Amino acid sequence: MCGPPGLPRRHRSVRGETQSEVHRPMMFVSSPVVADEQLTADELTLVTATAQLANDLDASGSGRVDATRISSSWYTRAAELGLTRIQVPVANGGLGYSYLCKLAIACSLSRVCMPFAFSLINTHNATAKLADYGHAQHIKNLLPDLLATRRFGATALTEPQAGSDFSAIKTSAERSGDGWVLNGEKAWITNAAFADVFICYVQTAAAAGWRGIACFVIDGTRAGFERVPQFELFGANAIGTGGFRLVNYEASDADMIHPPGEAFKAALGSINGARTYVAGMCVAMLGDALASAVDYLREREAFGAPLLEKQGLRWSLADIATDLEAATELTAKAARAVQAGSKDAILAAAHAKKYAARVTEQHILGCIQAMGANGLLASHGLGQHLVCAKLANYVDGSTEIQNERIATLLFDQKK
Repeated sequence: MCGPPGLPRRHRSVRGETQSEVHRPMMFVSSPVVADEQLTADELTLVTATAQLANDLDASGSGRVDATRISSSWYTRAAELGLTRIQVPVANGGLGYSYLCKLAIACSLSRVCMPFAFSLINTHNATAKLADYGHAQHIKNLLPDLLATRRFGATALTEPQAGSDFSAIKTSAERSGDGWVLNGEKAWITNAAFADVFICYVQTAAAAGWRGIACFVIDGTRAGFERVPQFELFGANAIGTGGFRLVNYEASDADMIHPPGEAFKAALGSINGARTYVAGMCVAMLGDALASAVDYLREREAFGAPLLEKQGLRWSLADIATDLEAATELTAKAARAVQAGSKDAILAAAHAKKYAARVTEQHILGCIQAMGANGLLASHGLGQHLVCAKLANYVDGSTEIQNERIATLLFDQKK
């Protein structure tokens, strides 16, 4: 759920530039993406603890500012709760929890700081991939540090000239004796600014197209790895977006976790889940923005009356609430399909991400407008939410890619 009811959320002053320390019950204007009954008792306990972590991050003021990076202490707290172990198998030190639990956690954190949530989920995903498919030496040497956030993970698909067209990647892996030599550059990689364990997709046979793509574990502390400077993203620097170059990087067969012919399918197999949790993050951000705007209209007076009595403002927020409800339901539908492993997840995830990202970007602007100049205060976090909503239109497949996916399935159904 996008933050369970009943946990406190710090009340932000709407009459001035300072924040009150008064606490109130958290207000919700939409049904949760993940309902309590969809989670086990242990999963629900973890989600509840995550909501408290989000509240603490909010109260610290760290989550709603454009920091270059969230303090490592917050990642440490997240790891201590188990947020790096959600889908990691129990046999490898994980919790073995469900996708729905991960989605609920992503939502809960995103209402305060989507960059932190996105960064944390991405290091978790790389950790889970390594735990599921890594060689025994990786599980022994890399996994403990990843679980404890002493090291960070990332997934590297995108390149300077290959984004949504994943099959066009140029980073190469060539046979050399008993191993491989990798060369090329990756770009727009979440956590690349500070991660040093990468799940990296490379081309082993250009003529084979997607069938030639393999997946290797890359250790950023080894020779042949060159980190490029972090990309400066206004409002979202905590995601740590950047890239790296591989220059005659030597890898062994043990470093290959998906061989050619399987890696491309493995990457696409996880994309629907990623698109759905991005949609969930959008729902959480829009819900938070709407709650702030409703609070403002309830408490602010103008021309001798509360702003909530102004029909135009009331109706503008009512329209936002309707679209938020629709985005919530689309995301919940996609989440159920992903959890079930249904082929319907492809279309459902595309609809959810496209719609949620679009209406979140549009309506956060509406919430800011309803709050007047107060909506621009960094303490409300709406500016950061707005930038992250725009970011959500690009990550894990742009809005245009979602349209293409929807259109393809639409016309296939008409055959």
